[in-house]
Amino acid sequence: MNPQDESTRMLTADDYASNPRVPADHRLAYGPDPQQFADLYLPERTADQMTQSPVVVMIHGGCWRAAHGLEPMGLLCAALRAEGFAVLSLEYRRVGTGGGWPTTFQDVAAGADLLRDIASDFNLSLSGVVTMGHSAGGHLALWLAGRHRLPKESLLYSPGPLPVHGVVALASIPDLVEGVKRDICKGGCRDLVGGPPEEMPDRYRLASPAALLPLGVPHRHFVGARDHVVSAEYIGLFVTEAARLGDDATLVELPGAGHFEVVLPTSFAWPLVRAAALELVQGV
Repeated sequence: MNPQDESTRMLTADDYASNPRVPADHRLAYGPDPQQFADLYLPERTADQMTQSPVVVMIHGGCWRAAHGLEPMGLLCAALRAEGFAVLSLEYRRVGTGGGWPTTFQDVAAGADLLRDIASDFNLSLSGVVTMGHSAGGHLALWLAGRHRLPKESLLYSPGPLPVHGVVALASIPDLVEGVKRDICKGGCRDLVGGPPEEMPDRYRLASPAALLPLGVPHRHFVGARDHVVSAEYIGLFVTEAARLGDDATLVELPGAGHFEVVLPTSFAWPLVRAAALELVQGV
């Protein structure tokens, strides 16, 4: 696909959903609910390779709704595995099957913290964990990086959260209050939190990465110029504010791309996403 060709057909949600399924090396539970699991993709090693693998925590999107699971993200996980990353792809409870406030947040937190329990078994390095997420998953990837700022009395607080060292946010939804105003995900932001911002301001202060700035880690944002779900202008407002508050935050707008090219490792976006993940890990 030529990124400069505005007449090129963009990938659709159906295209994304039909991605080939790439099985993980291991499926691990982090809680008792059937949706509380993570798929672990491990890079190939020879018998004498003892170097610990850098880790990407991957979070799928789908407007936080139950209809959308992690399976289509396997292609991206496998591409990162081929680059030497271990990838922990999180499933979590979503709106419609027990998710929303506060369980979706508690699930991704518990899933990320699972890395501490499995690091020695799978020879994983926790010194430079990067989170990566698409759309609603980008929101959660950013939230994981900022949850160390949550107050102790919060329902979403957990002591000693796994440190995140960088975020790759793919067509993310970083500001839930602004997301409600723009009706991003057709009510999904409101449904995730349980109501509108004017009725539940405290929840939005805990749930929205925009309210947790500065995150204190680098975050790299990618969005298609023709994205029909989130706009570069919307994400740019977040990135500008993050930079103003001291974060190392950047935004790349991809000409000719829509909402799904950013997660396809055969698209022109992949070299940029790959480079961002490598940069964040190597910068530790």
